[in-house]
Amino acid sequence: MITSKLPNVGITIFTQMSQLAAQTGAINLSQGFPDFDGPQALRDAVGRHIASGHNQYSPMTGLPVLREQIAAKIARSYGVQVNADSEVTVTPGATQAIFCAIQAVIHSGDEVIVFDPCYDSYAPATELAGGRCVHVQLNPNDFSIDFDKLAAALSPRTKMIVINTPHNPSGALITRAELDQLAALIRDRDIYLISDEVYEHLVFDGVPHVSVLAHEELYQRAFVVSSFGKTYHVTGWKTGYVVAPPALTAELRKVHQYVSFCGVTPLQYALADYMAEHPEHVEELPGFYQAKRDLFCDLLAPSRFTFKRVTGTYFQLVDYSQIRPDLNDVEMATWMTREHGVASIPVSVFYQNPPEGQRLVRLCFAKREETLREAAAKLCVI
Repeated sequence: MITSKLPNVGITIFTQMSQLAAQTGAINLSQGFPDFDGPQALRDAVGRHIASGHNQYSPMTGLPVLREQIAAKIARSYGVQVNADSEVTVTPGATQAIFCAIQAVIHSGDEVIVFDPCYDSYAPATELAGGRCVHVQLNPNDFSIDFDKLAAALSPRTKMIVINTPHNPSGALITRAELDQLAALIRDRDIYLISDEVYEHLVFDGVPHVSVLAHEELYQRAFVVSSFGKTYHVTGWKTGYVVAPPALTAELRKVHQYVSFCGVTPLQYALADYMAEHPEHVEELPGFYQAKRDLFCDLLAPSRFTFKRVTGTYFQLVDYSQIRPDLNDVEMATWMTREHGVASIPVSVFYQNPPEGQRLVRLCFAKREETLREAAAKLCVI
């Protein structure tokens, strides 16, 4: 009989809701992916590199030309210099980068602090490394860090803290003052940091993204993770990267080389070409997604859902307390899909212990205008 190493893990809610949407013909606003393609020039570049013979293994650390483009983008975006050779590693997706970072430094008995609601890959990766996740709830009103709770959760066994900004599922952003407060709290402790910044370029209303890359003190102990899939509308390419100081990068690469060894070669060449030819893409991305957020929220204004417009990511949380308070959020998401034709994600699945009485579901607005209009029309009659 098999003894599971992850006895509490089943099929993710994202898969479940996407399957239910497909079965019922519902509009899928659950799983976080666009229903439109990435830039034509980027897609054309893939075919060009496949045809030109770039189909064998890339270097384990990622193509040098792509790592150089990543370093150049970081310099433009955050005004800091990182070494493309010793600090940048290309991975098959951000989730793999997070997994490798955790495996690289977490030993049996170590504790990893995560903030609920949190992305679902952090805890399984920690458990597979022999560690234990300690869940600290964010403030329920604005999803900011409760530093009193964080301080109380620290112990001699704390080895890592995972932060996520812009935050999935809430869209909240971490401020520079909060990073300074975090730095002061762990300054004299041997604690590593993962900063999950896959939505770094999806920030709205003129508010800048505050990256750990630009926080000199925290960066010295950090793995900073990002995603080409989110930035270039190609989530199925499963290509991301992690930036870390040389000593941490060396440990991460020890794991990475035995998990996947390298990323997909022609995709890396195509991304390097597109980044060099279109550096303006990341600068235009906030406006592109803010327009979608604003359209979707304007369309939802007549509905009985209540919400505050998110400041980051491509997810909008909505409160259904005025509609079906008798249903928990898993029941509500299922009911909305089956009875009203719109699939969402219940926010409780991002918690170890969901707050009592919370009535929130997450909707993805990384969709074409006609998709958003059709979905909003259905939601407004609930």
